[in-house]
Amino acid sequence: MKIDSEHLEILAVIVEKGGLTEGAEALGKSQPSVSRSMALLEKRIGMPLFQPGRRPLRPTELGLSLARFGARIRAANQEASLLVQRFRKGHAGRLRVGGSPIFMDGVVSTMIADFQMRHPEVQIDQSYGYVDTLEASLRNGTLDMAILPLHPSQVPPGLGFIPVLAGRNVVAARAGHPLTRRKAIAQADLAPYPWIAPPANSPLYRDLERALKSIGQEDFNVSFSGGTLASIQSVMAGSDALTVLPYSVVFLSRRSVPLEALPLRIDHPERQLGLLMPENRPGPPAMRQLIAFLTEEFARLTARMEHDQQVTRRRG
Repeated sequence: MKIDSEHLEILAVIVEKGGLTEGAEALGKSQPSVSRSMALLEKRIGMPLFQPGRRPLRPTELGLSLARFGARIRAANQEASLLVQRFRKGHAGRLRVGGSPIFMDGVVSTMIADFQMRHPEVQIDQSYGYVDTLEASLRNGTLDMAILPLHPSQVPPGLGFIPVLAGRNVVAARAGHPLTRRKAIAQADLAPYPWIAPPANSPLYRDLERALKSIGQEDFNVSFSGGTLASIQSVMAGSDALTVLPYSVVFLSRRSVPLEALPLRIDHPERQLGLLMPENRPGPPAMRQLIAFLTEEFARLTARMEHDQQVTRRRG
């Protein structure tokens, strides 16, 4: 026997409200319509749902038991409707986000944590990669968004790019490093110190080579290479090694591992960190929420870094 779940929901409301008229009003239906639904349900099960001749209506033992099922069905339907609404508004769902490791760990991860405090029902699957692998994942549909540094001329066709942070690399050292006490640094001052190199296949490694070449350090001693941002920070914190990092990473690392940017201008590509997404495939509704949040957070970060640089210049 198959019972119409809607009939059970109607029964549950009638029992809860204590009458056909009250139940119909709560459901937004007419009283005759509700009466017909109960008559169909009684015909289907072959037994009465209400005790005859009793006013107000009193359910039979079977009617009361079926009403309990109806209440559970109604609650599940209401919960499902709310879930659909949250998905449509971007307050729930799953987002697949990939990006370059240094930026994801040093900058974006803290922003994602703040985003999920506001949207706890949005699940974010994070992965790592560089432009070629991230582009392929965006095109084959296994990634919804990539966060990486690009020059406008590098944006692949068919993909949209929203710049959120101007690129700026710096020579970084631990707080308290001997070079951080100098107002100006000459090429010879760098000679005694070893260097930490990022993974050899990363754009940041090419940035390191380019930056050191621009300051006359083509032959440099690498003491540690290929590590994650966490391992790079740990080695820097316990040694006098230097490295090249995005200024935003150095700025935000002060919360956990105190690093400083040395007063030294270096050459670096004209790139911007941005959000890369397919143009012809709309992402999940939650993507709109994440884009808006990240755009606002990066604007705040830019303002904080500019203020910090102004204070540093005044002190100098």
